Amino acid sequence: MFSGLELTLLLLGCAVLGVVAFRMMHLPPMLGYLAVGVLLGPHAMALAENSAITHMLGEMGIVFLMFSIGLEFSMPQLVAMRRIVFGLGLAQVLVTIGGTMALATLIAFSAQGMFNISWQAAFALGGAVSMSSTAIVSKMLTERLELESQHGRRIIGVLLFQDLAVVPLLILIPALARDTGSLAPTLAWAAVKAAVVLLLLFFIGHKLMRRWFTVVVKRQSQELFMLNILLVTLGAAWITEQAGLSLALGAFVAGMLISETPFKYQVEEDIKPFRDVLLGLFFITIGMLLDVNLVIAHWWVVLALLAAIVLVKFAIIAGLAKLFGAPDGTAIRTGLALAQAGEFGFVLLNEITGLRLVEPAILQPVLAAMVLSMLLAPLIITKSDEIVMKISSNEWMNRSLQLTQIATRTMSAQKHVILAGFGRTGQSLATLLTEEKIAYQALDMDPERVAEAHAAGANVSYGDAARREALVAAGVHRAAAMVITYASTPSALKVLRLVRELAPTLPVIVRSHDDSDLERLKAEGAAEVVPELLEGSLMLASHALVMLGVPLRRVVHRVQAARDQRYSSLRGYFAGSSDTAEEDLFERLHSVTLPEGASSVGMKLGALQLDEFAAEATAVRRAGQRIDLSPDTVLQAGDVVVLRGSAEAVAHAEYHLLR
Repeated sequence: MFSGLELTLLLLGCAVLGVVAFRMMHLPPMLGYLAVGVLLGPHAMALAENSAITHMLGEMGIVFLMFSIGLEFSMPQLVAMRRIVFGLGLAQVLVTIGGTMALATLIAFSAQGMFNISWQAAFALGGAVSMSSTAIVSKMLTERLELESQHGRRIIGVLLFQDLAVVPLLILIPALARDTGSLAPTLAWAAVKAAVVLLLLFFIGHKLMRRWFTVVVKRQSQELFMLNILLVTLGAAWITEQAGLSLALGAFVAGMLISETPFKYQVEEDIKPFRDVLLGLFFITIGMLLDVNLVIAHWWVVLALLAAIVLVKFAIIAGLAKLFGAPDGTAIRTGLALAQAGEFGFVLLNEITGLRLVEPAILQPVLAAMVLSMLLAPLIITKSDEIVMKISSNEWMNRSLQLTQIATRTMSAQKHVILAGFGRTGQSLATLLTEEKIAYQALDMDPERVAEAHAAGANVSYGDAARREALVAAGVHRAAAMVITYASTPSALKVLRLVRELAPTLPVIVRSHDDSDLERLKAEGAAEVVPELLEGSLMLASHALVMLGVPLRRVVHRVQAARDQRYSSLRGYFAGSSDTAEEDLFERLHSVTLPEGASSVGMKLGALQLDEFAAEATAVRRAGQRIDLSPDTVLQAGDVVVLRGSAEAVAHAEYHLLR
């Protein structure tokens, strides 16, 4: 067998390959970890066992996951969404658990003794099945710009309650696993222990946490700060474990305590690498539980359970959403988005497995069905609009009514401006257009914002600018211009393609966060792209130059020249150690000093063909002075060549210059 180090290296190496493969297929990395666990586990290739080492690594993953959930716990957010969270969310978890218990009883009765499952086991399985995938669903909603939609808010509210519900379930399930004859005293004792431990942690922790973190931060040591986070997280987990409660509960409380300090965001960033790696190893250990041979032998049971999980959860959530006042289309979309199993379901299954509450013959098909439901989730969410149209007869009417309202408001408009998005940027632009007596029509996906703005007299309608029918209703054929006011490149590209098809001559101005997608947006037909980071730089520079006495005419000329050149003189920046991983993807600047003997010394700049590496030389400094740049510039030893490109491109170009 492998040593501890060899086993860890094997898991990490296979995890990298698995995540890369699933990323290439545009599937969640979590499914890659599960697949690695299945392949390496004792039921397949048997290269790794679910040993004490892997179990410990998995436990640490759960600890840091619950710690992160505690960090994100926000009392104001809960208060603002209390009806959805504690109404719809609570009802969904309770009804799903109740439905699972009823279904298990019905199956056991129909099987006439061939299939037996206790009500405690059915309760535990119901808790696991009631969870949905926060990672998959929130990512899909973000990509589809639906977080602020009616169904998006309901979905997030339910997911928030599910995250919170894990804590009492982790207390209840071990209590239920004990002798049923002493169930009431056991539950009462568990509740008392939980109350006492939590009271002590909150009372003492609340007093000490802020002061202690302040003392640590004053030492100005990143290493000490990181050690302190680990100490607090694992220390709180140890305290709850000693009290007979779960490790995850202590970690959750530690996260909640730190969330009330000013150091919340720094802690969140520092803990993220540990959490993601260890959580990945946890999902590998879950994959190891899956017996592929047993699943194949009972494939029809797996498919039946998959259908039961997806259809029953959909029916429960859609029905409850409708009961809580959601329109038909919103209720169906909410049900479709939450119909799969989730990460915390595996956390609870891990607990169930350790307590031996459920027989492996029952647990294996349930585990397989949960994994398959998560594989189906992206497809279901992507097709949700088409499904809603087929199921709900009212949805066609509501959609037609929305389009009619948009068309009615723009029917008489000629040469107007269409605003995609009515957030702060869209509203500011609308104000300026109104002052200039230029008509506009805004489309926004936030129903509350649309209702309030429309009541105040703004020309805004509920609609998605990335839909053909919404653009037609907004009068895209009669418009003078269109402005995409939100910074989302995927959505902007979709809008640009539709506009190019419907009104090829309509100029579209696009807002972007930075210059990384400028060329793509231009290639898709954007008349102008406004990178807010570069525009901010131009404004700062223009104010500074004016205050330094540079004539206003020259300042305006320089700013306009930078815009005319598509910000080419401003693109790229010198990277530093404080840059985030996301910033590594941007174009950067890098200075390379040419030593004696470098292959590029004595060569013309054009002959180096740096464009083959997707890089370019933006400047050359010689003896402290910037020299004129041309393809015929001959490089000399001691020259400083400033390269521009992605991190990888710059690295290749530097090697080419120095080899």
